[in-house]
Amino acid sequence: MAQGTVMDTGTSIELCMGAIMESYPPQCRGITLAGWSWEGVDGSEESGSVRWGSYALQGTYDGTVFTLTQPPIMLALYDPIAIPQEPREPGGIDEETLLGIQEELTAALEGAQLTSFATDGRLFVSVVWDDGTLQGVVDEVYGPGVVIIESALREVAG
Repeated sequence: MAQGTVMDTGTSIELCMGAIMESYPPQCRGITLAGWSWEGVDGSEESGSVRWGSYALQGTYDGTVFTLTQPPIMLALYDPIAIPQEPREPGGIDEETLLGIQEELTAALEGAQLTSFATDGRLFVSVVWDDGTLQGVVDEVYGPGVVIIESALREVAG
């Protein structure tokens, strides 16, 4: 399951789950979206050859391409099920150290991270996809609970 902006530039169609530049038309850098058609899809805007809209999408991800398996749902009409979060005590890492880790991870992930921010003594990093492998690596390198990896793509049960 993915939530984001579908951006059709006329030459490529991408799913953007990170920052959207506020130009008109907007711009973003996303992942390739396969199986997309605007036919029967509401909620889009157009400017010149660019068409975009925000949607919840169900599909498969192969590490490069997200392929739709179900029709999109306008994000404004989508009511996601809350993902249970375990309560977390504040971490004990100072901000300077977290900012150093943030720089290391930004370089190591080579643009694969969507966002990152330090708060409450922890570094939160959003990536397109993590099946737990990346979380395991950062736990081993930096210690458990120092870096929290959040996957933008979510598995759908059943």
